[in-house]
Amino acid sequence: MVKDLTEGRPGRALALFSIPSLVSVVFQQLYNMADNVVAGQFIGDDALSAVSVSYPVTMIYMAVALGINIGCSVVISQLFGAKRMERMKTAVSTSLISTAALALALTLLGLLFCNPLLRLLNTPENIMGPTSQYLRIYTCGLLFIFIYNTCTGIFTALGDTMTPLIFLVVSSLSNIGLDIVFVVSTDLGVAGLALATLLCQAVAAVVSFLVLLGRLGRIPSGKWDYFSRPLLQTISTLAVPGILQKSFVSVGNLLVQGLVNSFEATVPGIIGGFSSATKLIYLVVYVNSAMGSAVASFTAQNIGAGKFDRLGRGLRSGILICLCVSVPALVFFCGFPQAAMGIFVPAESTAIIQAGVTYLRIVAPFIAVVAVKQCCDGILQGAGSAREFMATTFSDLVLRVGLAYLLPLFMGYLGIWWAWPIGWFLGALLSFFFYRRGKWKEVHLLERV
Repeated sequence: MVKDLTEGRPGRALALFSIPSLVSVVFQQLYNMADNVVAGQFIGDDALSAVSVSYPVTMIYMAVALGINIGCSVVISQLFGAKRMERMKTAVSTSLISTAALALALTLLGLLFCNPLLRLLNTPENIMGPTSQYLRIYTCGLLFIFIYNTCTGIFTALGDTMTPLIFLVVSSLSNIGLDIVFVVSTDLGVAGLALATLLCQAVAAVVSFLVLLGRLGRIPSGKWDYFSRPLLQTISTLAVPGILQKSFVSVGNLLVQGLVNSFEATVPGIIGGFSSATKLIYLVVYVNSAMGSAVASFTAQNIGAGKFDRLGRGLRSGILICLCVSVPALVFFCGFPQAAMGIFVPAESTAIIQAGVTYLRIVAPFIAVVAVKQCCDGILQGAGSAREFMATTFSDLVLRVGLAYLLPLFMGYLGIWWAWPIGWFLGALLSFFFYRRGKWKEVHLLERV
């Protein structure tokens, strides 16, 4: 269902629009966590470490996909809000064609540089083989991952968050089922986990693409073009900063992963503990991020319609919804960290559990800070204020990565954990400052298209 976010009470409109997206993210993260859980519970600690080392690399791919999602959804949202339907359909087609080309290029590069990258990450030799195998299979599915995420961004830009939710629920549950079947019924090991992900992403991408074509066909419009270079340039002005922003964050996480890997000899279990605990934390962080994306779509549609007065109330509603998710999660992570880590590994994996518990107790209390940052970032994204959006993210990134390398000189590996909340806190302050300054109101994105 296409939804107009420029009408009705802002808080209610945003809440009804965002809830399917938030549920989608929960399933998406359960989807991502499934590989860790199945590897740790059914294969062994080395398999969990292999999947864990691969995770920051796969997040770089996802960063590019989500950056494209941001660029196309903001432009499409504003064109939809302005009722320029022919141009909106051209933006959709241009986004999909460009996405497919980029995905194929990254697949080739990913296969060529897989092993050199893993060695750069200080990947232990005992898990190099399965890690490389898992990552190569995952890379072969990039076209499906990119197309699915772009279609999701387009649905969201049109005010439809329910359709992506349905696709994701079915795909996530299928992936978890196939993970177990491939691991328990075959001897594929971690390769089975990657194959399950590839198959489910392929089906989700094809189905979402076909449904999107049908949805667009029902929107009345005049003649439209399949590709527009000016629109690609406008989308790129938003997508490239989004890609760089999310890619640099992922590269920062990659650098931190390499640092964590270097501690494995002296702190056994740190790789598996860090990855498992990080996935728990990011289950909540990505819910906040989805709320930020919903705020961005809400902002873009209302700016397209010239209704700036609705944005402040939308921001407050977004932060409140994020806090309703974040506070219970941080209580669970801080109060019952052993139970949280038990999701991934059996009780006898004490080293992995201990490393994860220390991470959760340090980082989890600061999850609520991310709620403020992501929602303020959503305003900046929806307005097309790419420079300010990038500045908030880079400040967070530089601090987190820099402190992750500096603090261990004084605090040991615990210094890596403390770098996260410090970066989040300062990044949130900067994002709120940019929102209050209000320069984003002067971007006038539609004048370019």
